[in-house]
Amino acid sequence: MRKYKWGIIGTGKIANTFAVALRHCEKAELCAVASRTDEKAIKFAEEFGFKDHYGSYKDFAEKSDAEIVYIATPMASHFEDAMLCLEKGKNVLCEKSLTLNSAQTEKLLAFAKEKGLFFMEAMWMKCRPVYRRMKEWINSGLIGDIEYIKADFSNFIPYDEKDRLFRADCGGGCLLDLGIYPITLTHDLLGMPDEIISSAHMMNGIDMSNSIIFRYSNGAFASMDNGFEIQLRNNAIISGSKGFITLGNWFHCTDEGVLYDSAGKEMEKYVFKDEINGYEYEVEEVHRCLEAGLTESPLVPHSDTIAVMKLMDECRAQWDMKFPNE
Repeated sequence: MRKYKWGIIGTGKIANTFAVALRHCEKAELCAVASRTDEKAIKFAEEFGFKDHYGSYKDFAEKSDAEIVYIATPMASHFEDAMLCLEKGKNVLCEKSLTLNSAQTEKLLAFAKEKGLFFMEAMWMKCRPVYRRMKEWINSGLIGDIEYIKADFSNFIPYDEKDRLFRADCGGGCLLDLGIYPITLTHDLLGMPDEIISSAHMMNGIDMSNSIIFRYSNGAFASMDNGFEIQLRNNAIISGSKGFITLGNWFHCTDEGVLYDSAGKEMEKYVFKDEINGYEYEVEEVHRCLEAGLTESPLVPHSDTIAVMKLMDECRAQWDMKFPNE
């Protein structure tokens, strides 16, 4: 069985979660990890079983045998870290939001294409079984034409000026961290809106909360609330002319989707429990694409990643929100 040599750049919380899934995927070989210090890299490598470790990203890119790199650094570093890996001929799976803005995203994806390397935004939501079943229901016409989407992602997180979420220099704010999920869902199902209406509560250069409405020329619209200041259920509903679909709390990683007819009668319930922690599905998608010789995933195509970044650019423009390192 062909195994793929994986590397990880960054050793924070999300990297830990991803590594748990990675070491349980039979086609994954834990090759190398990189951090900004030898101490952190060594600790991570020992905990998860990576063969090699590096105390700098440059050394990792130049010296490691990793074929595919998962980038788990703060958003403001994604562009530079991903470019470094691409320059050294490594395939990339990069955490969302991919970059700070669409110009960076387009440059990054164009370079990956030029190098003939695989590149995918780590939008795990699109790879998950419940999300894919939801798409099957919609593509089969079971709810008719989509008329309304409601999706929220708001968690109460105590303010900490040192946390990357609240730091503009790290690409902080709730839009790029949380709002990307409802926006990705809406764009995936309805495409680019004809009008964007949005507002945000700004503090220290980042959005602490926001409300976003997408309107479409056919009358369809989507409503999305995101933030760090209040706790919501974070579920989603997709309503059409013939019925509707609900995605359970934490819609982006829910294990339950329910299909209803127009009268509210339950037609089908799909429940799928994670085999590991949910990140295994994007790992499997990367392996599938590499085996097929693809440089981008049909589930998370480059065009969608760019479009979502452009939508978030427009929201930030409406709020006069610009990162200091853009």
